[in-house]
Amino acid sequence: MRKIIVLSFITLDGVMQAPGGPEEDESGMFKYGGWSAPYGDEVSGKVMEKQMQPADLLLGRKTFEIFASYWPEHADNWPGINDVTKYVLSKTMKKSDWKNSVFLKSVADIKEIKSLPADRQGSKSSDIKVWGSSRLIQSLLENDLVDELWLKIFPLTLGKGKKLFDNGTIPAAFTLSESIVTPSGVIIANYKRAGEVKTGTIGG
Repeated sequence: MRKIIVLSFITLDGVMQAPGGPEEDESGMFKYGGWSAPYGDEVSGKVMEKQMQPADLLLGRKTFEIFASYWPEHADNWPGINDVTKYVLSKTMKKSDWKNSVFLKSVADIKEIKSLPADRQGSKSSDIKVWGSSRLIQSLLENDLVDELWLKIFPLTLGKGKKLFDNGTIPAAFTLSESIVTPSGVIIANYKRAGEVKTGTIGG
């Protein structure tokens, strides 16, 4: 079975909306777009290079539209982006000029592609990576389809905006598999799904 990995830039208060630029996502009158820019450094760059290794993508409609308007002409900055399969969960979109785009209608469709072996899709990696796509992530969390979380936690709060953990979040345990703190104070932490939440008495 293939892994679904959610990669997200988040603030200390969990906001994930528009980290890359002012016009990335202004919905909800969000005015803090581009909040991650002041924290870029060499360490973050190397981590991003590693995390952008070719793998199939799973995207929500809005994130897909943002990607499709930019990456086809800038693939030198993301090698392989045009060649991997881009799965898009959307009830309204059915086609795109961006090659290797496949449109899904439901969570059931996601479960189906998750269950397929990688070589059947011709992918170099069995992983399916999710970038952005806040509403899609809520559906994945609600249906317990997230195998790993690769988070970059930035040292600021915004108070409003779309959040990574929102209405779709269910009780779930994760294990820290890798972590690093960059010179600019960004915590990069990878977590693997680790079963059910355990409760008990502290110190017992």
